[in-house]
Amino acid sequence: MWHSRKRTLGGALAALALVSTLAQASSTAEPDDRRQVYLDASAPTDRRVDDLLRRMTLEEKAGQMTQIRVGKLRGDCQWTNGPLREDCMKAVLVDAKVGSILSGGGDAPITNTPRAWAEMTNAVQKYALDNNRLKIPVLYGADGVHGHNNVLTATMFPHQIGVGATWNPALAEQVGASTAKAMRATGAFWNFAPVSDIARDTRWGRYYETYGEDPVLAGMLAAANVRGQQGAPDGTARLTATAKHFAGYSEPANGHDRVPAHLPVRYLQDTVLPAFQPQFDAGVGTVMINSGAVNGVPVHASKHMLTTQLRDRMGFRGVAVTDWEDIRYLVTRYRVAADYPEAVAMAVNAGVDVAMEPSEAGEFTKGVVDGVRRGAISGKRVDQAVRRVLKLKFDLGLFDKPFVDPAKADAIVNGADRDLARRAAAEGAVLLRNEGVLPLSTGARKLVVTGDTADSVPRQLGGWTVGWQGVPNGSPLPPATTVLQGVRAAAPTADVVSAPTAADAVAQAGDADAVIVVLGEAPAAEGVADTENPALTGEQQALVDAVRGTGKPVVVVLLTGRPLVLGAAADAGALVAGWLPGSEGGHGIADVLFGKVNPSGRLPVSWPKTVGDQPFSYDQLPGPNGGESSSYDPAYPFGHGLSYTTFTTSAPRLKATEVRRDGRVEVTVTAANTGSRAGELVVPVYVHQPVSKVLVPDQRLVGFTKVALAAGEQRAVTVAFDVRRLAVTPGDVDASGSREVATGRYEVVVGGARAGFTVR
Repeated sequence: MWHSRKRTLGGALAALALVSTLAQASSTAEPDDRRQVYLDASAPTDRRVDDLLRRMTLEEKAGQMTQIRVGKLRGDCQWTNGPLREDCMKAVLVDAKVGSILSGGGDAPITNTPRAWAEMTNAVQKYALDNNRLKIPVLYGADGVHGHNNVLTATMFPHQIGVGATWNPALAEQVGASTAKAMRATGAFWNFAPVSDIARDTRWGRYYETYGEDPVLAGMLAAANVRGQQGAPDGTARLTATAKHFAGYSEPANGHDRVPAHLPVRYLQDTVLPAFQPQFDAGVGTVMINSGAVNGVPVHASKHMLTTQLRDRMGFRGVAVTDWEDIRYLVTRYRVAADYPEAVAMAVNAGVDVAMEPSEAGEFTKGVVDGVRRGAISGKRVDQAVRRVLKLKFDLGLFDKPFVDPAKADAIVNGADRDLARRAAAEGAVLLRNEGVLPLSTGARKLVVTGDTADSVPRQLGGWTVGWQGVPNGSPLPPATTVLQGVRAAAPTADVVSAPTAADAVAQAGDADAVIVVLGEAPAAEGVADTENPALTGEQQALVDAVRGTGKPVVVVLLTGRPLVLGAAADAGALVAGWLPGSEGGHGIADVLFGKVNPSGRLPVSWPKTVGDQPFSYDQLPGPNGGESSSYDPAYPFGHGLSYTTFTTSAPRLKATEVRRDGRVEVTVTAANTGSRAGELVVPVYVHQPVSKVLVPDQRLVGFTKVALAAGEQRAVTVAFDVRRLAVTPGDVDASGSREVATGRYEVVVGGARAGFTVR
C-alpha cells in the first residue's frame, strides 16, 4: 500500500514539474535581462545562443527543427511553380514557425537565373524576419552536388566520381570553394554535399555521387571539399557543407536505392564509417542521415548510429538532418512506428535535430510540441537540437547579414571558374587502355565523332542538373561544351564529321584518321538511375564493333556515372573513362585526347569484368576461395590509369621502423619520370598486415600524394599517415569490441616494393 502511494506521489510531483517546465517554455514573456545579447554581433556565439534559447517558446523551438521545401511557399502552395504567396508563407513561417527552407532538385524560381534565386531567398528571409517575434533568420538549403547545379547558368563541375579520379584533394577544395561562392551569392547558405558514402555496387544509381570505393580516398577528398566550402579566406563563400548519408547508404542489399542494407558491424565500423571521420575532423557543419535501414533498423531511428557512433565515438558536434520525408517513412514504409507522433519522438530521441519534411510544416512542429507535453520527448533534448541549429545560424552570420545582393549574383555565378571545371574534367579522365592510338594529332585531316553522348549536354551533365533527374525535357540547356564541340575546337583544321548512326560512322570512316566513339547513360538520379545490368548496351557494343571493323583507329570515350561492363568495347584501340565531366567536359576530354593534357586520372573504383561482380571492391577479404574470379579479378584495378609518359617509384623508406599505436608513419619514395614528356603521377601508399586475428584486406590504402614531374625529373616525396588508420574491431563474429590497432608487424607497400615496421 505504501509503495503504491509513494509511486502515486512521485508521479504527481513529476507531473507538476512537467507542467511548470512547459509553462516556462511556452511563456512569451521576455527574461528579466531585457538586453538582447543574441542581437549583439560582438558577443560570443555561445552567449548569443543561450540568450536566444531562453527567450523562445516551445513552439518556436519546434519550428527551428523543421525544414520545408520552397514549393509550399509559392504557386499553388504544393508542386506548381509560381510567385511567392503571403498566405502560403504565413502557414509555414508564421503559423508553423519553420526555421529552414530548401530547394529540392528542380525547385528553382520561375526565371532560373542567379539574380532571381537571390531575390527569391531574400523575399523568404524578409517575410520571416518581419513576421517572427524574435527575428530569427531562415536557413536556406539546396543540393549543390557538382556546382550550384540547380541554377541553369551556373558552371557544372564533374560529379564526385570524376573528382575522385583526380586523386587531388587540392582540386576538390577548389571545386568546393567555387560551389560555395555561387550558392552563397544566391542566398543558399546550406549545401547538401559532399557525399562520403563509398562506392561498392555499380547497380546503385547514386554511384556517381561518391568519390570512390576506398574510405581513405573518399574521406580525404570529402574533407578537402568541406574546407573549400566552409573556409574561403575572404569570407564570401561561408556556408555549411553536409556529410552524407550517414551511414551505410551506398550498399543496399540488392543494389536498389534505399533498400535495407545488411552490414556486419565490423565492416560498418572499420570500412564504412571511417570515410566520414575526415569531414567531422574538418568541422563540417551538418550531417544528413541515411534514408535506408541498416541491420533491420532505419538509421534515422537509431540511437546507436546517431548518438553513440556519430556523437560519442566520432565527435560530430553539428546539426543532424534527415533526408526527404524520412520521419514519415518510419510509419508508411518501414512500419516501425504506429503513427506520426510516435515516429517524431523516435527520430528526435535517436538524435535527429532537423526534419526535412517537405510538405507538412505544421504536423512535425505539432509532433515535437505534443511529444514534449506528453513526456515522449524531453525538453532538454529539444533544447540540445535547437542550440545546434541556432549556433549554426550564428556561425554563418545570418543574424548579422541575412540578405544577399541580387545585383551581384549574375556576375558571381554565370560562367564562373570555367577554367577550373575544364581542368577538373581533364584531370579526372582515366586512360584505361592505349594501343598507340592516343594522343591524336591536332593536324589530323579527318576525324569521325559518333556515339549517343558525343553531342548531348544532358547525358554529359547527368542527374542533379537543373532538375533532380537531370535537365528536364523542354528546359533550355545549360551552357556546356560537348565532346564533339571540344574535338572541333582542339583540331580546327580537321574535317570533324558528326555521325549520328553506326551506318554513318562506317561510311565516313573510310578516309578518316580515327573514329571517336562517345558512349554514356541517360541522365538520372536515385532510384531511377538504378540498373540490374550495369553494362554497355548491345547497341553501344555493336557500334564499337562496326567502326573497329573498318580497320581505323578507334577511341572509345565513356561518359558514364559508373564503370560499365565493356563487352566488345574492351578491345578498342584506346579507352578513356571521362565520367560525367560537367560543363567543360568537351574541352577537358579533348585536352586529353589530343595530348594538351597528359592524362593523370586514376580509377577511384574497381572496373568489373562481368555484371555478376557486385558488390565489388579491391579490399576484398582473403579466404579459401573456389571458382573462377572468386578472388579480386577486375577488368581494371582500383588505382589504374595510364599516361603518355612513363614513371618509376623507388622502394619505400621509413622515418622509423617502430611506432606507437597513436603515432604516425612517414614514408618516402623517389618518383621519377622516365619518359619524354611532363606528367603527373599518383603515388598511393598501402599497408599489408601479414598476420591479423580478424580478417583484413591484403592491402589497405593509408595515404597518397600526386606529384608533377618534368621529363627526366625525379623527386623524393613523402606520405605520412596516422597509425589509427590501421584500426580494426577485434573479437569474435559478434564484433563486440572497440576498434583498436593491433600490435605487431606491418609492411608499407608502394608499387611492388615493401618496407616493414612494427607497431608497439
